[in-house]
Amino acid sequence: MDLNLAGRVAFITGPAKGMGAAITRSFADEGCRLVLVGRDVAAIEPIAEEVQASGREAIVVRCDLIDAPQCDEAAKAAVARFGRIDILVNVAGGSGPVGKSGVETTPEEFEEIVRLNVNGCFHTMRAVLPAMIKQRYGKIVNVGGTFGMRGRAGRVSYSASKWGLRGVTKSFALEVGQHNINVNYVAPGMVDGPRFRDKVCADMARRLNITPEEAAERHAQDYALRRITVDQDIANACLFMASDVSRQITGADLPVDGGWAML
Repeated sequence: MDLNLAGRVAFITGPAKGMGAAITRSFADEGCRLVLVGRDVAAIEPIAEEVQASGREAIVVRCDLIDAPQCDEAAKAAVARFGRIDILVNVAGGSGPVGKSGVETTPEEFEEIVRLNVNGCFHTMRAVLPAMIKQRYGKIVNVGGTFGMRGRAGRVSYSASKWGLRGVTKSFALEVGQHNINVNYVAPGMVDGPRFRDKVCADMARRLNITPEEAAERHAQDYALRRITVDQDIANACLFMASDVSRQITGADLPVDGGWAML
């Protein structure tokens, strides 16, 4: 199926590694022109160079997402270069404390992750929407998490941030639908990679006195499909939500988790 994304301008936060890099490559493969946004420009440059070497256009814009004026400037830079912004994919975010109860979580830890995962996405949405409203077209995809759909013991701050992002997503969807703009929420489950292996599996392994590999398998057994999500699964969901194939879907939650959130 042709997703008809060629030539679209995609503004992607957190594009440097993991699912962010997979999403960046996938949008480049579909022919999008990319605006790669984040605080650590040095980390983003290699993926930008990879995209450019493949014959696609990509620019890197330094931006601290928790600083609203910087997000405004990043959106202006995108419009100045490409004339429009068609797609926003909010990937950037943090995981917060792992294995800490709510009582053990400090106010500073809680506020830090909520500020990044909710405020950061709010700032970028608010920054790009004027361009989308003007052109009467836009697709916003917020990458959240299934802990924002079911909750999770030991992940209070992260769960709170992702529940909050769902609310922001749905409210914006109601507000901007009249302008032909879709706003949706893609919710990864546990995604295989360093964060999953080194933090989540390591925490379970310590608590249960098992190996990290055994911990990963225990997680897989929690899911209907008995397998862990990988980065490309999330990239594929974002492509779907950013395309006109999903033109009649907005304000929706799409869990990509092998069947955990629905159990």
